[in-house]
Amino acid sequence: MKLASLKHGRDGRLVVVSRDLTRCAAAEGIAPTMQAALDDWATTAPLLAALAARLEAGSVAAAQPFDPRACAAPLPRAHHWVDGSAYVNHVELVRKARGAAMPDTFWTDPLVYQGGSDDLLGPTDEARFASEDFGIDLEAEVAVIVDDVPMGATPQAAANRIRLLVLVNDWSLRNLIPGELAKGFGFYQSKPATAFSPLAVTPDELGDAWRDGKVHLPLVSRINDAPFGAPDAGVDMTFSFPQLIAHAARTRRLGAGAIVGSGTVSNYDRSRGSSCLAEKRTLELLAGGKPQTPFLRFGDRVRIEMFDAAGSSLFGAIDQRVARAD
Repeated sequence: MKLASLKHGRDGRLVVVSRDLTRCAAAEGIAPTMQAALDDWATTAPLLAALAARLEAGSVAAAQPFDPRACAAPLPRAHHWVDGSAYVNHVELVRKARGAAMPDTFWTDPLVYQGGSDDLLGPTDEARFASEDFGIDLEAEVAVIVDDVPMGATPQAAANRIRLLVLVNDWSLRNLIPGELAKGFGFYQSKPATAFSPLAVTPDELGDAWRDGKVHLPLVSRINDAPFGAPDAGVDMTFSFPQLIAHAARTRRLGAGAIVGSGTVSNYDRSRGSSCLAEKRTLELLAGGKPQTPFLRFGDRVRIEMFDAAGSSLFGAIDQRVARAD
C-alpha cells in the first residue's frame, strides 16, 4: 500500500493513496498520523491495507483527488533519522576530492551519521538556504522506515522490522563540510533539512525490485528539467538496508518510525550519471584537472523520482526549488 501525510498541524494527516496516485482516502478511525500507525503497526497495517483495497475498488465514498503539493514529508518530524553511506565507491570519490584518505574499514563497517529529524521537508516545499556560497548540493537516496528494533538485532532480524520505503533528498552544503569534519565531531551546519517523497510505500509495492534488502531500480534525478542521473539503487550498494539497520542498532534500540537512509546512490558505471553534484564535480576534477559543473543556485529546480518496470511513479516525485532563506 501507499501512504502519505497531508499537511495538517505538526505531524500531518494520514491518507492511503491509490496505486495510480490519483486518489486518496483519510485513515480516519485507524490512525490520525503516520507515526501513530507505526506505533501500533500490527493493528493498523491490516486496517490500512483493507482501506487501500477498497480505494482501488472505487468503493470509498469519501475518496478525494490526491495532490502531492498538499503533502508534508511522510513523517514531518521523526524521532530518529540516521543516514548511511552504503555506496562506498561514492564515499571514496568524494573523499578523494577533498584530499581525505579512506580507511579500508569503510568496505566492511557501515558509515552513518545522525541527521536532524525535527524539521523534515515535504516533496514540493522550497529548499531554503542562506547563501549560494555554502555549495548547495542534492543527494538522491532511498530510505526505509522501521518498526521497533531491539539493540543488537542481527541483519536477519532487522529485515523483518522494515515497514515502509521512501525517497530522500539529503541536501548538503559542500563548502561547509571540510571545516566541520576537521573539528572531528561530524556534520551539523552542513546538513540542513532533508526532503522526502510524498509517498511511503510498503515493500510489496516494489514487487521483484525489492530483494536482498535493496531496491533494484534506477533513481532518477533531474536539474532544471535536464536529466542528471539514473544510477540503479540495487547495484554497487555495499551494505543492504538490514545491514545498515543492524549497525545503527548495535548499541541502542531504534523506535518505531526511525528512518534509515542509504546514502547517495552511486554506480561504478558512470554512464548512468550521478545522484549528487559533488560526485560529478569529482569525476570532472579527475578527468580534466578541475570541476566544470557549478553547485546549485537560487531558482534552480531539483526533481527526484523512481519508476517501476511499466514506467509508473512508485513514490511520487520530490520536486523542489532552491530559494534564498528569509
